Amino acid sequence: MTFRTSHLLAAFPLGLASALAFEPVGLWPLMPLAFAALAMLISRSGSMGRALLTGWLFGAGQFMLGLNWIATAFTYQAAMPAWLGWLAVFLLSLYLAVYPALAAGLAWRFGQRSPLALAFALTGGWALGEWLRATMFTGFAWNPVGVSLLDTFWRGTAAGIGTYGLSMLVVALGGALFLAFAKARRSAAVIAVALLGLGLLGWLPSAAPQVAGGKAIRVVQPNIGQEDKWREGLEEEAFRRLTSLSTLKPGADPTLLLWPEVAVPVAFQLEGPPPPRRTAELPPAKRAGQVLRPGSDLLVTGAFTLVVDGQANLVGSTNSVMPITADGRILGRYDKAHLVPYGEYLPMRPILSAIGLSQLAPGVGDTLSGPGPRNLALPGWGTMGLQICYEIIFSGQVIDPDHRPDFLFNPSNDAWFGSWGPPQHLAQARLRAAEERIPVIRSTPTGISAVVDANGTVLASLPWRTAGVIDARLPLPGPPTSFSRFGNLIPLGLAFLLLLFAVGMDARGRYRRHI
Repeated sequence: MTFRTSHLLAAFPLGLASALAFEPVGLWPLMPLAFAALAMLISRSGSMGRALLTGWLFGAGQFMLGLNWIATAFTYQAAMPAWLGWLAVFLLSLYLAVYPALAAGLAWRFGQRSPLALAFALTGGWALGEWLRATMFTGFAWNPVGVSLLDTFWRGTAAGIGTYGLSMLVVALGGALFLAFAKARRSAAVIAVALLGLGLLGWLPSAAPQVAGGKAIRVVQPNIGQEDKWREGLEEEAFRRLTSLSTLKPGADPTLLLWPEVAVPVAFQLEGPPPPRRTAELPPAKRAGQVLRPGSDLLVTGAFTLVVDGQANLVGSTNSVMPITADGRILGRYDKAHLVPYGEYLPMRPILSAIGLSQLAPGVGDTLSGPGPRNLALPGWGTMGLQICYEIIFSGQVIDPDHRPDFLFNPSNDAWFGSWGPPQHLAQARLRAAEERIPVIRSTPTGISAVVDANGTVLASLPWRTAGVIDARLPLPGPPTSFSRFGNLIPLGLAFLLLLFAVGMDARGRYRRHI
């Protein structure tokens, strides 16, 4: 087959079309169709360089549309022009597209003699590329293609093969379509039957939502936009809104209140020497605890801690979660570990600040990272695992492997993610629930807050840019899954196996050619 410039030019719009399979559009069939067309373009590339460029253009199109919400984040930072946000989306997409390019290069290298080998290499190579993307340079795991299958019957297979396994499924679906077009219909039929069987096996245990059987919870969404988050005087307004939404009726069941990430823009704790003068002001934790009924309720809130050195100089702050009792006692603290570069801290600060760049999310100095996944004990509600905002997108990194929690709390601030970011973020949180068979509870300032059961089904949610509460019962966890036991060893092993099959078929084709 010959390669024409039009084939190359088709790769970028194909990538754009594939991004419509992600939320908020959610046209999932576009993803396998796009991969079928990508496999066809790779098969006609004619050289490694053209195959790499084809994959790179496809990836660039997918990321530029799928990550358009990043541009919105720049509009909340007055120190930088808004157009810089679109430049950031463009440049980030050009880098991220390197990983699809590598997958396309593997597919061309081992698929020149066999369409089936090409499909296998593209499937395995894409999954390895997504894992690398989530790992290299602190990682950026947003929008793995497997998330497009979240509302199909393949979602249940995440408990066995994880998110990157789901990504292999969607690429394999495209590969089956490519094989049918390439007149390898027997291979296409075998792959299609295998994928349907996998979907059925994953769907059977999770066909019905997990009924909520735990104690009462109230998820609070105060609808405080990013434009107001750090303005002067917002502390009082935040406390007023949160208190109004959190007030419980006398005689109601003991309730776990859940507030968003950094719900009130004031330090709840200080690490370091105490300030030289005490004020008569009520400490924030005691003030927050006033919404609770003594002896029954508990509050879990996102907050921050100021960290100062021995000379009382600011070192930075932590992005934390703290359980608080009615008398204002803080029962423990989880500090966010996986921080957002440029969002929560500025790499190479002396250089970048000198040219006018600053953190996208205003705060108090650079955010200091915590130790990683850990649990907090909540008297009366069991054990809570924590993942703050961005941390929830990293497959296989959200649970303390030695201590499985009863549920995951994911306080987030999606107020600076535009209209595309929040539904994409929720979708990835649902995948963590499906992988681990652990309920996920999300509370955000502007939405989308949600209660997600252990199968990844949304039991209740609040719309974007709406103030309100979710009153629910805490969903029950499921038993440990294959993925929760072995993590990404499973999808990575499958990906390498597919690549080995592709290498073997390529070697057999070379041997037959020489005899």
